[in-house]
Amino acid sequence: MNNLVARVSGPSAVDLVEEPDAETLPPGRVEVAITYCGVCATDTHNYTSGPGPIPASVFGHEWTGTIARVADDVTSVAVGDRVVACVGPACGTCAMCVAGHPEHCDTAFAEANGVTPDSPTHGGFAQRLVVPVRRVMKVLPGVSDVQAAMVEPSAVTYHAVKRTKQPLGAVVVVQGAGPIGLLAAQHARHAGAGRLVVIEPNEQRRAAAEALGFTEVFAPGDEVAAHLAEITEGLGADVLYECTGVAALLQPSAAMVRRGGTLSLLGFPMTDSTVSYGDWQVRELTVIGSLAYNHEDFLGSMRAIADGSVDVTGLHTGTVGLGELAALMDELDSGRTSHAKVLVDPTR
Repeated sequence: MNNLVARVSGPSAVDLVEEPDAETLPPGRVEVAITYCGVCATDTHNYTSGPGPIPASVFGHEWTGTIARVADDVTSVAVGDRVVACVGPACGTCAMCVAGHPEHCDTAFAEANGVTPDSPTHGGFAQRLVVPVRRVMKVLPGVSDVQAAMVEPSAVTYHAVKRTKQPLGAVVVVQGAGPIGLLAAQHARHAGAGRLVVIEPNEQRRAAAEALGFTEVFAPGDEVAAHLAEITEGLGADVLYECTGVAALLQPSAAMVRRGGTLSLLGFPMTDSTVSYGDWQVRELTVIGSLAYNHEDFLGSMRAIADGSVDVTGLHTGTVGLGELAALMDELDSGRTSHAKVLVDPTR
């Protein structure tokens, strides 16, 4: 039996290839029949840059599916279990774990970036995927397949809000209302934000934020600056989550944070940023960087989805098959798309 897989074959080029299934699974592995795989900005960057800069297993890393086969030594999951992609628990043996920093486990971080020796040879833009069993987590009861497909990006933002240690009742600004910004805003609200201001230039994305119940939604400019000054008596935000990854916005974002406040970085700029080191020092800003997640972030994120605290279903704006993936990537890269989160269904 062959497995249909989408691979980046060159800049802005995707090939669909058939790979033979392994007759037996190596120890510690499971085979997942992919139900959905979400498309994110990393996938689009991988597509436009071509193979090489990003590990092959990262192209399609937001997947959910059903266990189709397990190796003989696997007992934690069984055939038929619904699972989501995740990273394993802290390994306990890497340098970070041994030094007493399991929250920054080298093994889990390498898994998140697709660079462990046992990483799969392709991602979840495929009919089936073989991964180490530590890379899957069972889907909680009541979580739909569409919701499960968005646990991974939700875990990214859950991790960031957790790391930021946002104070209860804080005045929070979320810069950017793409999928990551909308998820970060919801986790920040769930974490007890007192006021939450969303800044987004795109009208459709502002409407998406309002549909999720956010009432302080603005385009960039004088109006939001005046609003923030009014609600903080001129002090600025307690916490700002920068979710755009636009390098030029880093210093303007910091300028919206009060003295002693926190700038939390989620968006990943592809170019260098110019900031005022002296400004940050004088105002004693706390700057939190966040990338990827820990094993426990998937469970916390899934619980928030299951109980309705975080709505991911509203972010789902389309579903395509593997054969439509290249055209979708072109649309997303153009910047002229109305999509928030698109899922790939490999059975279409």
